[in-house]
Amino acid sequence: MTVSQVPNITVPVIDISGYITGDPSRTAEIAEELNTACRSPGFFQIIGHDVPAELRPRLFSKVAQFYTLPSAAKAALSRGLSSNGSRGYEAAGAQVLEGDFGDQKEGFMIGPELPPGRFLQGPNLWPRESDCPGFRSTMEEYYAAVRSLSVKMFRLLALSLRLDEHYFDAFVDSRDSISMCRAHRYPRTSVETAKKSRGIGAHTDFGAMTLLLQDDSKAPSGSFQKAPCSINRLTVGGLEVFHPPSGTWNAVPFVEDAYVVNIGDMMEQWTNGRYMSTLHRVMSPVSSRHRYSVVFFNEGLLDQVIECIPTCVEPGETPCHRPVTVEAHLRKRYGQSYGEHADEVETG
Repeated sequence: MTVSQVPNITVPVIDISGYITGDPSRTAEIAEELNTACRSPGFFQIIGHDVPAELRPRLFSKVAQFYTLPSAAKAALSRGLSSNGSRGYEAAGAQVLEGDFGDQKEGFMIGPELPPGRFLQGPNLWPRESDCPGFRSTMEEYYAAVRSLSVKMFRLLALSLRLDEHYFDAFVDSRDSISMCRAHRYPRTSVETAKKSRGIGAHTDFGAMTLLLQDDSKAPSGSFQKAPCSINRLTVGGLEVFHPPSGTWNAVPFVEDAYVVNIGDMMEQWTNGRYMSTLHRVMSPVSSRHRYSVVFFNEGLLDQVIECIPTCVEPGETPCHRPVTVEAHLRKRYGQSYGEHADEVETG
């Protein structure tokens, strides 16, 4: 199954239910489908997963409730107040990923509940239960469910690379594995404001693999502005993937019950460029509604050395990248996007 929205790019939709139910022949087919999708375009959607259907709308309801809190209540949970500088609330404009475009999104980040320690490790910040009833429990329930799905996706990714199914288990499923879940609100905006802003500026993801849950926000037909290069849109909230051969930005459509999955920079380096970390962005929604999404980032083990996977280099071929630790890579990327020096990002 595919969703073809334009001649330039097709975002595959892959049914992973055969792997979830333990069907060996279907699992082999899924691995081949993933191999093709990860090579190009580096984006795909998955259906047939095991994240409970009732949890997803309940999550979006609680996220929307959180963002109705007064500004002071959200500011009291600011990212800058967390013990490691990476948890809690992020106001619009705090992150810059594309030139002069400040990201016009609000974010709330959680991760594994750990004592303050190394980079990206530490406790989460939460609103008081009386201020936002059920928000924490729902976010924690969702985090556990999507983390479990993420482990399954890394196992499928290993199979797609002709590796042992559990090749990435230590990276993604250890006590100290870093995985971050961020709930976004993209405030509705006018056509004029959208011309000068981005929901999230053009970027590639820092980590290894990202799982995105989109809401079903739809934009009114004809409400979007022209851009310097061609933009192809459907009635979606704003996620777009860049297609280098044609120089176009292409909308990723909403698919019921699906996760959008994309390869990050670490996995591109790990696979010696076989798998693609694709440039993408989110446009500010010109709509009568806010747009919401919840994204799950797999950052891995800080001491893991990212170097060419054996199945991704031919005899006599030299790897494209020098080995680097996860921590060094992430410190550099976080520093660039938040205007911080890598050695100054708070670690506790």
